[in-house]
Amino acid sequence: MDNPEIPEKYRESVINEASSSIIEVLKGQIESGKLKDLVKFFQFPETYKNPLISSVVNKFASKMNKFYDIDLSSALVTANLLIPPVMYELIKQSKIEEHKEFALSTFLNKINGNKADLSILVHQMMAA
Repeated sequence: MDNPEIPEKYRESVINEASSSIIEVLKGQIESGKLKDLVKFFQFPETYKNPLISSVVNKFASKMNKFYDIDLSSALVTANLLIPPVMYELIKQSKIEEHKEFALSTFLNKINGNKADLSILVHQMMAA
């Protein structure tokens, strides 16, 4: 990430914040009973129009503002440039058979801390 708004010493940390923002929002979807919506997001990723993307963008921008003192408007621009392509790549990876680690049910189970096996539910929702 080559962004003049983000000091060099914080760039790795900011990337980690982007990852944690994605995981937190996806985990929040599961915990709030919106698994079906989450599965649909991975099936039909209208990435740039989806409220899930907006949630991640806002969470990430807020973290950049709060923890790294980056102006909120600059943080939003950065988040909007970074998060949608990353989410789209995550969706693509979840659909590739060879990437079992990123298969949707495996990925969601890991986000959920393996508290429950979501694979049966995910497969049922994908078939519906």
